Amino acid sequence: MHDSAGTLFDDASSTAMEENPAKSARDLLIVEADGGSRGNPGHAGYGALVRDPKTGAILVEKAGYIGIASNNVAEYSGLLAGLELAKEIDPDSRILVKLDSKLVVEQMSGRWKIKHADMQKLAAQARRIVDSRRVRYEWIPRERNKDADRLSNEAMDAGMAGVEWEPKTSPGPKGLAKPSEDGAVDAAPAATGMLHHVELWVQDLDDARSSMGWLFERLGFLPKDSWENGASWEGNGTYLVLEAGPDVLPGPHERRRQGVNHLAFHAGTRAQVDLLARRAASHGWTLLFGDRHPHAGGQEHYAAYLENDEGFEVELVAGAGA
Repeated sequence: MHDSAGTLFDDASSTAMEENPAKSARDLLIVEADGGSRGNPGHAGYGALVRDPKTGAILVEKAGYIGIASNNVAEYSGLLAGLELAKEIDPDSRILVKLDSKLVVEQMSGRWKIKHADMQKLAAQARRIVDSRRVRYEWIPRERNKDADRLSNEAMDAGMAGVEWEPKTSPGPKGLAKPSEDGAVDAAPAATGMLHHVELWVQDLDDARSSMGWLFERLGFLPKDSWENGASWEGNGTYLVLEAGPDVLPGPHERRRQGVNHLAFHAGTRAQVDLLARRAASHGWTLLFGDRHPHAGGQEHYAAYLENDEGFEVELVAGAGA
């Protein structure tokens, strides 16, 4: 059954896009949105962003915690946020919405009937934000919706910790600025030796996935590749690898021997560090230095030090002043 309220781009607009691609790149915005619920219903959040169709750059992004709700409500909430963001950028632009929710795409495209009253209200709200004739919906697989998925998980983490969601920024290289001959301050050259990736060899890949892989994803790293003896996660311009197999020598990991002692991650606010440390206990991690936690690294340093069953250590660091 076709719902006329869900009309897509009209034929004339579609033709114009095909005949004048340069124009379409200027008056088209791409919205990517997602939502999730840990329990369905459970703690729920959404994420949305607007992307430039020509460069692929993210123009703006938003996430929010909505309390106890279903996956469907969270996904629709992401759609609403994305449409609002696009409208704020250009109220006259056409919009291509990309979602990994088949339900929302088909319902908003008018191909599936909306039976649930809550979904009807949310769909109607979406159509009031932007003229439906200027919006087209496209389903994409989850692996192509990683940025919106990351945002929705950040929102859920923040909400469950009782704090507001804040955009995560990747710490850039810091250097010393020096004055030039005329007294002006020149920016320090960017470091070329930034970390590219970290590869950890493990005895049991499944065990490593369940503890370290879980933690990587909670910290915003997204699954990248997977093969017979390994897996990788990427985020913030770097990636992390876990690998097992015949080349790994037998014997337990010993972090106190010469070599890398532990990995340290920016983990958000103090409340977010506390929440993640508590949840990690259910995924094979044990808190270290409990008598000095959370200041085992010094009174001005707020962090949780964790060790998993295989002996690997991580440090979750709260942002300064957070």
